[in-house]
Amino acid sequence: MTDPLSGQPHRLIEGRSLFEVTDRPLSVDDLVNAVLTGGDGAVVTFVGTVRDNNDGRSVVALEYEAYAGMAEAEMERIGVEMISKHSLHNIAMRHRTGKLAVGEISVIIAASSPHRAEAFAACSEALDMLKATVPVWKKEYFEDGEVWVGQGAG
Repeated sequence: MTDPLSGQPHRLIEGRSLFEVTDRPLSVDDLVNAVLTGGDGAVVTFVGTVRDNNDGRSVVALEYEAYAGMAEAEMERIGVEMISKHSLHNIAMRHRTGKLAVGEISVIIAASSPHRAEAFAACSEALDMLKATVPVWKKEYFEDGEVWVGQGAG
């Protein structure tokens, strides 16, 4: 993928894009190392995990499905917007698909910038946008049933 603003290719991590939907386990260290530059004074990360409860019900697992091509393009669009708006050096997002157990990482966002305030703001805003616009669907498995939650529920 290329950065629409510069036309330059995004850096890759182990041959993988900075904006990715994957069925492989996610690594915070991979994304931090991918976005960190010598000019950064901060790297802020958000790590979303599968919790064991929702609305008073015991959750045993979550399952994520995504339209990968569209999801990755939308994550990249969000990333480019965050770089421009918050003067970031870089940002990366990964979302997991498949069935995940309680405690597993479902999404990571890492934002790097010269100062922490910008990185915190960008990370938070990017997460809100990801949940609202990226085509990812979540199914919650409870002890007594299951239910699909709509788009952007990541």
